[in-house]
Order: sequence, then C-alpha cells, then structure tokens
Amino acid sequence: MSDVNPYQSLRTQIGAAAQYLDISAGQLERLKTPERILETNLSVEMDDGSVEVFRAYRSQFNGDRGPYKGGIRYHPQVDRDEVKALSGWMVYKTATGDIPLGGGKGGIVIDPSNYSESELERVTRSFAKELTPLIGADRDVPAPDVNTGQREMNWIKDTYETLENTTEPGVITGKDLASGGSEGRVEATGRSTVVAAREAFEYLDKEIEGATVAVQGYGNAGWIAAKLIHEMGANVVAVSDSRGAIYSEASFDPVAVKDYKRETGSVVGSPDAAAELTNDELLTLDVDLLIPAALENAIDESLAHEISADVISEAANGPITPAADDVLSDRETLVIPDILANAGGVIVSYFEWVQNRQRFYWSEERVNEELDSIIVEQFGNLVEAYEERNLPSLRTAAYVIALQRVMNAGEQRGTWP
Repeated sequence: MSDVNPYQSLRTQIGAAAQYLDISAGQLERLKTPERILETNLSVEMDDGSVEVFRAYRSQFNGDRGPYKGGIRYHPQVDRDEVKALSGWMVYKTATGDIPLGGGKGGIVIDPSNYSESELERVTRSFAKELTPLIGADRDVPAPDVNTGQREMNWIKDTYETLENTTEPGVITGKDLASGGSEGRVEATGRSTVVAAREAFEYLDKEIEGATVAVQGYGNAGWIAAKLIHEMGANVVAVSDSRGAIYSEASFDPVAVKDYKRETGSVVGSPDAAAELTNDELLTLDVDLLIPAALENAIDESLAHEISADVISEAANGPITPAADDVLSDRETLVIPDILANAGGVIVSYFEWVQNRQRFYWSEERVNEELDSIIVEQFGNLVEAYEERNLPSLRTAAYVIALQRVMNAGEQRGTWP
C-alpha cells in the first residue's frame, strides 16, 4: 500500500477537475479545505481499572448542501489527514449522488480487536459525549465505517439522546432496525458497487454473466459485493483480507468464504482455494472486474502499470492514488470512482435519515429500488459529462459534476458575515 497522503490525493483530484470549471482561487481553496475539525483525547477506564487515552477526530468538511454526513472508523492508522480526506470525499460523494447532505468523517485511533465489548462501549460513549455539541439531525449525522457497525451507532444514539434528554433517531444512521435503522443499509455499499459495475459493463457492451471478478478486502462492502455479483452470474475467482488472498479458476461461493472467515478469522486457508496469493498478485490478476474494498492507496503508480482488469469499481474510499489514476486512464482501464461506486452506504443512510425524520419506514424492496435508480441516473450523468466534455476519466467527470453542485449551493447561500 502506498504512503501517499490521502488529503493531498483529495486536493489533487479536486484541482484536476477544477480545470474544467470557471472557479476562482478562493472558491477552489474553500472546496479543498475542511470547515472545522474536532481533535480530542478520550480518557477511558479499562476493565482492570487502568485508564487509557485515545486520540479521536471529527472533520466537518462542507455543509453547503445539507447537514454534514459521514462515518466513524476505529483503526490504529486513523490520523488527522485521513479524516480530513475522508470527510472531503464524502462531500463530493453526496454531491455526485445528488442527495441533500454535506460531508464529514470521524475516527478513533484504536485497534478494537484488543478491547472487550464493555471497554469499546465506554470508548464509544466517551467519544459520543465529545461529539454531542456538534452532531444532530440538522447539523451532523455520523454513520458506521471501518470496524464500526450497528452496535456502536446504537451506543452513540443512546448517549446523545440521554445527554440531550430527547428522542432523535436521525442523529445517526447505520443503526439496528429496532433503534430506527433502515432495511437494506448493511448491504448498501456493496450493492452500489455492483450496480455501478453492471452499468459500466452495459456501457462497454460487456456481459456480467460469466465475467471474472477479484475482490480485495472481505469486510462488509467486499463480501456483499462478491455475493451480489456472484448472484448476477459472475465468477468470483479471487478474494483477500488483511492476512492474504486466495484464488480459484472456478468461482468461489462468497457466502461459504464468508462463513470460513467468520470461523477462522481469515479467508486464507479456505478449502475451496486452489492457490494463495499476495495482495499485489490479486490486484494485478487478469480479470474482467476488480473491486478494491479495503483501505485507501491500495494501488499506487508502480502497481497501476501491472493492473490487467478491464473495469475497476471502487468499494473502498481512495484505493487508487492520483498518479495511479493517470496510468490507468492512459491504459484505458475504466475506473468507476469511489464517490459513485461506494455511495450506496451514504445514499441509504440518507434514506434512513429521511425515514427517521418522518417516523415512517420503507420496505427493503423500496430501499433497493430507490438506490438502484440513483446509481443508474448518476452513472448516466457521469458518462454524459465524460463524453461531452472530453474528460480524461469518469473520476474527473464525477468531480466536475460534484464541484459544480457544491459550488452552486455555496453561491446561492452567499457569504456570511
């Protein structure tokens, strides 16, 4: 994995798209820079009575189009620049999807595997206490991200409601159904990744059925994408997690691989695997579709020269560095950018937020239909901008569209004071 600074990657991507817009230097800098960042230290008592201190962040990047929106991740590599980058990507993700939200992101520097459930609850509630003055259904609406899920969102919701003496399910999304969550939320990121890939294959006049697929990362987004693309008739020939990758010429059963990972902690060693690969070997396999679903900067410039996939659908945030993007563009590899491909998570979070505000809940069928409709419409907009403006990539097209939408909202609001 490259050590490219993700915040610099974001700024580079925005700058590249801004060349195709009429935008002043001041406007551009505003669109590249977060509005505010909370940086705090959480002092939390452990089960043995000792106290540990955890660094935590919340970046609110831009709220011109609506409340800040974005996940909270628990990972030892969380840092200020990563959170800034992720909050910025979220701004342009919500704008690409054309949903009325801004962008934010949060994180705690922690390896959750080293802590008990009760310790993680205290860490989460401590962070929620720090977030309470900043968040709210009309201000900032967090959600799950790496190593967080419904459990942590339920804790944050309860902490907020207790401190504010209110009932406000829309303060956070990605909750359990009993706590006001939405049907279809768990599968949403993987689903949008696959729907976008389906549209790309149709655009290229290629068939999904029988296509070969490699999935890097077998967390929630990766394994759901593998399952859904398998159900469409594609052959999932390689998958990986942090411990390594497995390969088979015959398609894996994604559910069986997930069950094996749940039992053993890794996909490595699966009885259905014909061979084990390194992470880089998986990324450079000659497949029809590659789905990077791990962390940012997985594909750098040197690795990009070895990429053989025809289509890449980004389930992870920022998995391709800007320099690698240029290489892939030159090689005519069609990359569906993260700010559309994996936008299902935030789109269905938006649906959850709407349902929370209305206290009226949708069926899973309706959620999936609405999500499919948005991805299809916005993919069409990307292709139209890409072709009509003769842009170098779909990513540039996505940023051109998103920047224009955010810029328009900012201009309409005006500058105060």
